[in-house]
Amino acid sequence: MKLATLVVAALAATAGHAAAQEFQPKAAGTFVVTARATGVLTDASDPITTAAGAASGLNAEVGDDVMPTLGFTYFFTDKIAVEAILGTTQHEVRARGGATDVAVHKTWVLPPVVTVQYHPLPAAKVSPYVGAGVNAMIFYGGDDKNGFSVDLDNGIGWALQAGADVALQGPWALNLDVKKVFFKTDASINGGALKSEVNLDPWVVSAGVSRRF
Repeated sequence: MKLATLVVAALAATAGHAAAQEFQPKAAGTFVVTARATGVLTDASDPITTAAGAASGLNAEVGDDVMPTLGFTYFFTDKIAVEAILGTTQHEVRARGGATDVAVHKTWVLPPVVTVQYHPLPAAKVSPYVGAGVNAMIFYGGDDKNGFSVDLDNGIGWALQAGADVALQGPWALNLDVKKVFFKTDASINGGALKSEVNLDPWVVSAGVSRRF
């Protein structure tokens, strides 16, 4: 009888531990790595002018791209965390207006974003968060098109963020994340004969899987 009682007690303790470990909640000291598929959606369309500022009748438009990215998050408290994302995307710049629609440049951009996040429900299975921070835009590997020469200025912007983690088994979770990045760059075309102040201001939309450590 005592043996049966001990067995029942052991099973109950094991079941309680398993239930407690169904998913690992967020907490101070937690480090999270997130692999995402990320779309950088710019929707930029800004006037191209001459060096003197006269209208050319053309707009500079920047295309979208989807690439894998990595996010690294550290929780300083149960509710306050800092995230850095790393990835790179490629975008085509076109000149459009009237009957003109021509590719003028294709460039890679490294857009690291660092945000401070607030997680109001860190122990919940569905745990939303909001954040704000800064971003850099670093253009590299530019490829001029159709006889045009384009230079884009690097710079710093800022970002707003909202997202949610949906806990799975143990340390694993699904992640949905949306950032609005505010950034503009000066484009110099054909040695400055033409120019444009391009408001990229992309939406950065991501979905992926994370692991908590």
